[in-house]
Amino acid sequence: MIRRLAAVAGVLLAGAAALPAQERPAGPDSIAAASRAAGQRLEAAVNTALNRVGGNSTWGVLVVSLSNGDTLVARNADAMLAPASTMKLFTSALALDRFGPEGRFETQVLHTGAIADGVLDGDLILRGAGDPSLGGAPWSEYDEAPMERLARGIAASGIARITGAIVGDPSAFDDGKVPDGWARRNLQRKYAARVSALSFNENRVAVLVRPNGKLASISFRPAATGIDVENTVRVVKGSRSASIRVSQDSVLGRVKVSGWIGALSGTRTYPMMVENPELIAAGALRAALADAGVTVDGPAVIRQAYVEAAPLAALPSPPLDQLVARMNGESNNHFAELLFRNVAVSEAATGSATTASSLLAQFLATKVNADSTTILAADGSGLSMLDRVTPRTMVQLLDYARRAPWGAVFERSLPIAGLTETLARRMRSTPAMGNLHAKTGTTDIVASLAGYVTAKNGEDLAFSIIYNGDNHWRAKDSIDRIGAALARFSR
Repeated sequence: MIRRLAAVAGVLLAGAAALPAQERPAGPDSIAAASRAAGQRLEAAVNTALNRVGGNSTWGVLVVSLSNGDTLVARNADAMLAPASTMKLFTSALALDRFGPEGRFETQVLHTGAIADGVLDGDLILRGAGDPSLGGAPWSEYDEAPMERLARGIAASGIARITGAIVGDPSAFDDGKVPDGWARRNLQRKYAARVSALSFNENRVAVLVRPNGKLASISFRPAATGIDVENTVRVVKGSRSASIRVSQDSVLGRVKVSGWIGALSGTRTYPMMVENPELIAAGALRAALADAGVTVDGPAVIRQAYVEAAPLAALPSPPLDQLVARMNGESNNHFAELLFRNVAVSEAATGSATTASSLLAQFLATKVNADSTTILAADGSGLSMLDRVTPRTMVQLLDYARRAPWGAVFERSLPIAGLTETLARRMRSTPAMGNLHAKTGTTDIVASLAGYVTAKNGEDLAFSIIYNGDNHWRAKDSIDRIGAALARFSR
């Protein structure tokens, strides 16, 4: 029997020796060599893409295999670079870690004075809680606009008249409505809304001007009333044209509308970035109360709620997973700034970018195991020209997020190459399409992308690519080429 087994073994060994070279099991050395060759091809593809841009520019790139734990590409991985909107990855992780995917932010309605016979003999206070979705239209799970929903609840409580004012209270956040490092030239753009704990309609409204006798009529969309409007718009007979100027006093909140409008003109619409969001929010609640049949004697004003104010109604935001999905999908700066400051809100502190930045550094050091000195977060959106991160810190964050309890929510919030949101038109007809999930970042001097992609051989890769320079459009094309190369990678 022993001789027979030996004979069989000899046949097997002989058969193995006779196998063609391409069918023989690869040894450790050949596997390592093949892996090195694949890595070199990937690095060459990345370098080719980066070199297409030229000009005065700096690149930072890091690609890591989450499956194997090794680095595939590294170029200036520890350079401190402006990240643009990929900064929102840090805001997403920080908020999800603090509040969980089901966390909500509750806008409260309080009152002073007594309620008797349907009359509130005092003020109604709208206290903001940093809900970025509070606006003039239904959103998410609600089939009714937030202010209409609150007004209906107040009317249902039996209040038919309010003798005092509608007070907007933004005290949950500090007074820093414009984050450090935001360029003044951007402040009238819709992506640079003012920051307030009581924000409304992403702090943008339309001012409607229509001819009405000798003086024009002024209104707002979404509707808001009780706001001080300085209207000097003349109506010119026989004309269909108009020349209108709209501004808002950043201290008093007064809306100034000047110029002229033709008597034959239709209603003219002028967008306005709101300097005092809490005033417009209070005015919107006042208008909604009127529609709900509640008379308000006083105007809309801004001040902190009185200590003795009693709760009357509340409106929670949609859950955080929906807010984060909208923030990252649209690359919404307004959502990012409010979520960033909400992390800093506690019983002992108001929400501020400074406190949130400190908490982010602590989060990176204690949970992500990253060097917290490798990030400068002047804001939560990436719009600040002072923001700096390294590709390494960003990839470390991506690695941690993949393993966190909220990791699936985090990854689902990212646009998908060739299919959704800010990546819908990018990397189409490449292996990255439908595969690569990543956050984009774009300013005049930045093009960036960071996220996850599955390689051809099934490895999960995390990557961060940041370009700082004067040709961000061409840099985006190079980044897309790298994304496709990562999806083709195999070893």
